[in-house]
Amino acid sequence: MLKRLFMFCLSIVCVLTPLLAQSDWLEWNEDIAAPEELAGWQEKYEELSEIAEHPFNINTITKEELEQLPFLSDRMIENILYYIYKYGPMLTKNELLGIEGMDWQTRKFLTDFIYIGPSDNEKDRLKWKNLWKYNKQELLTRLDIPFNTKAGYAGYDEETLAESPNKRYYGDPFYHNIRYRFQYRNQIYIGLTAEKDAGEPFFVQYNRKGYDSYSGYVFLSNFKRLKTLAIGNFKANFGYGLVLNIGSFTLGKGMINQNRFGQGFTKYTSVGEGEYLQGIAATYQLGRCWNVSAFYSFRKQDARVENGFIRSLKTDGYHRLKKDMEKKHTVSNHLTGCNLTYNGKYTEFGLTAVYNRFNKMLNPDARDYNLYYPRGMYFYNAGVYYKFFLNRFTFSGETAVDKHGKVATLHALCYQPAVHTNILLIHRYYDKHYQSLYGNAFGENSKLQNETGAYLGLETSFLGQFKFLCYGDFFHFFYRKYQVDRDHTSGFDGLCQLSYSPSNSLSMLIKYTYKNKAKNYTSPDETKFVLPYVRQRLHYQCSYAPSAYLSLKGVGEGVMTSYNGREKSKGGYVSGTVKGSIPPIPVQVSLTGTWFHTQDYNSRIYVYEPGLLYAFSMNSFYGKGTRMAINLKYTWKNRLMIQAKWGWTHYQDRNRISSGTEEIQGSDKADLQVQVRLKW
Repeated sequence: MLKRLFMFCLSIVCVLTPLLAQSDWLEWNEDIAAPEELAGWQEKYEELSEIAEHPFNINTITKEELEQLPFLSDRMIENILYYIYKYGPMLTKNELLGIEGMDWQTRKFLTDFIYIGPSDNEKDRLKWKNLWKYNKQELLTRLDIPFNTKAGYAGYDEETLAESPNKRYYGDPFYHNIRYRFQYRNQIYIGLTAEKDAGEPFFVQYNRKGYDSYSGYVFLSNFKRLKTLAIGNFKANFGYGLVLNIGSFTLGKGMINQNRFGQGFTKYTSVGEGEYLQGIAATYQLGRCWNVSAFYSFRKQDARVENGFIRSLKTDGYHRLKKDMEKKHTVSNHLTGCNLTYNGKYTEFGLTAVYNRFNKMLNPDARDYNLYYPRGMYFYNAGVYYKFFLNRFTFSGETAVDKHGKVATLHALCYQPAVHTNILLIHRYYDKHYQSLYGNAFGENSKLQNETGAYLGLETSFLGQFKFLCYGDFFHFFYRKYQVDRDHTSGFDGLCQLSYSPSNSLSMLIKYTYKNKAKNYTSPDETKFVLPYVRQRLHYQCSYAPSAYLSLKGVGEGVMTSYNGREKSKGGYVSGTVKGSIPPIPVQVSLTGTWFHTQDYNSRIYVYEPGLLYAFSMNSFYGKGTRMAINLKYTWKNRLMIQAKWGWTHYQDRNRISSGTEEIQGSDKADLQVQVRLKW
């Protein structure tokens, strides 16, 4: 019965959505191609979801706030601010189309993050009575309930657990978090978060105080010369990330605004337990153009420690098994740093220095590929970054050194022949010896070392309703890498994308991506080679909103991978989403159906589907099967929100899902997520 219902809904969606469809910016730019990209998207999704829930007043918006929106170019930001300065406060969002270079697609994305408010409001004046009278507060909680029993929750006898203690999770299979947030204007933020992952105990055993993870922050901004003050958990990103970039991820090479500096200190609102700092940080304005920043962070971190050495750092935040508990908070880390920045009309530059120290020696297990990985108890890095504006050209870059004097450098040249066209050239060189534990910058390698490359990108909407994006990235690795047992390997990553938005309700997109990268290959006779591994993807999506109460979206994608033309693996999927609401009833409904078919794991696919608030929902599939998800949201006077999502996946080619402690017996997997938010 469920299968028939699923196929019926999928057929209706797929018939309608190629003619119709609509999606927000994150859905529009979904481009997950590898598991390591999911963490970055999750962080960015939470950040932008928070802005959408607490949008900026367009009539008082600042350059720093606009720079948080990755789809806006530097020229577009200047044009928005100039329009408000010249013509005064906006009265409706339709005025956005009057801004030079503003197209339908950019306007549609921007409207999700702004509102029309007065340019001078009594509520905005910082007074104690206003602080308590006009603040915004919210309390949000989420519970995930699985409908399948995984191997990690099975009832093993004491003898089995004595021999294999990591076969069973300590806690129950439910995921739960609770978050509180206080906000006044865009100046004062206070937040508290508590989280328990599935499999972690709750008010028992080593979590007798309740949740496995607690975090909080107090964040102040724009108090005269005090630009920011962060106490508790926070993120830090200066320059282009060669010295320091914690919690602020890059969103892939398809983002043409790669020449934008980091935002400095920002609040950390995520439930993640890895990418953040914990302590105190502040930015102070010395003069009209000069800012100075400093921070100190102390954290207990998870790590595998053997014979007094740190063999590896654990960042997933899971504490479900005996081996997880053996790594919990086994090392401490002190991190301190400072930054000096100059922001002029035609010139920007800055200096950053960071000192990092562990209480134990970092010394990873010796492998052929990790010969140059960071080793030692302390590390320090210093770097200088710059940006010069000359007519339609922007020159920018950063150069950094580590404690051994090894260099990492990145330089970019951006040319804007018109407000709707960007041409970007980036060159980077990261020495194979360079060590920066908290650096994260543009590149192909997962670590900030052992790489050089050149990137050329073009984005233009000169045809009005059409927008064209393409890039090509050539990269080279000096030394061998994980799963690449050869020195000096090269590769290429490219994309061509054409989108069409004739109106605010209709959007279409087609893109082709190609990546050629060296990888180990074992032939049928057990001979090992290093061969070019090619992954190609063709992606099409169409979105349409025939009314304010109905939107539809259809997506189709094909994937093909091969080792230098041999052992090809093919796959693909078709997905459709219908979102609707009935005006008299404050209920929104979303239905998503997906059919996927891949030959093996190499041709796996990634499918986005609407999720709960602040929860990025991207599923990875391989094999043959179908997926169905229903999302219901009830709101009452914008004060109470109750949301639930039920998902069901059926595989046609297996009777066992996943492996190890996550193994499920059978071909079906179902789960329920429930979320409640109260605002006052």
